[in-house]
Amino acid sequence: MNQINIKRTLLLLLLPGSVFLLFFFVLPLIFVFTESFHGSTGELTLLRYTEVLKSKQFHFVYLRTLKIALIVTPLAVLVAYPSAYIITKMTAGKKSVMMSLVILPLMTSPVARTFAWIVILGRFGLINQTLAAVKVTSEPLRLMYTEGAIVAGLLQLFMPIMVLTLVSALENIPEEVEEAALSLGSGKTGTFFRVLVPLSFDGLIMGVTLVFTGCITAYVTPAILGGSKVLTLSTLMRQEALVLMNWEGATVIAVIMIVTTLVLYNTLRLMRPRSL
Repeated sequence: MNQINIKRTLLLLLLPGSVFLLFFFVLPLIFVFTESFHGSTGELTLLRYTEVLKSKQFHFVYLRTLKIALIVTPLAVLVAYPSAYIITKMTAGKKSVMMSLVILPLMTSPVARTFAWIVILGRFGLINQTLAAVKVTSEPLRLMYTEGAIVAGLLQLFMPIMVLTLVSALENIPEEVEEAALSLGSGKTGTFFRVLVPLSFDGLIMGVTLVFTGCITAYVTPAILGGSKVLTLSTLMRQEALVLMNWEGATVIAVIMIVTTLVLYNTLRLMRPRSL
């Protein structure tokens, strides 16, 4: 009887969240997916997909979006892994302070964080004024409305997420595991790559998925730092829907973004070491 009551209690606790996800996440996704296969008269067709996939602009924007995501994600991993490792080795007080500093940017609006890059990358921003002051350049460099500006903005935007996921994964590894590897003759570098990285691979997968997905679906940062000159999938979807009033094409782009994310996640899952 006690087990039955516990199961009923767990089901009741899961019910509100399940209902919320069903109505505000699952059903909208199903609607978008099914709607992308319907023509103007309601018949099933692949015409919308063929129109979008034949577009040279879509090919260019899709590859650009993937390129930006593939640049930002490895950079986030390279910077976040050492930071997360150092944070896990700190005392409780210092760790609390560092985690607060990591979480603090997440409490700031992405719009404000992105606009701050204009002060740095603008024509009369910090970088151009510094280069002009030391006589490196005679004219301001074009740093805004470039792919590099979007990469910098997205890296700063999603770095805390990568750090948090890796800290959570590394904290779950017992300290005895690292001590055992060191006592058996493995150096600190070898222990990090051969022991800690494989054992924290699930956290790495989660962090990479969140960052890569965020880079593909982000709108504010590409819209501000890229403008209309450097379109990504999200800004292209907004242009199709609200500027050109092509809701059918925007729906197809949305589905392609979702499928790309799912393919990435499953690919990363296959890369997980089978021994873990």
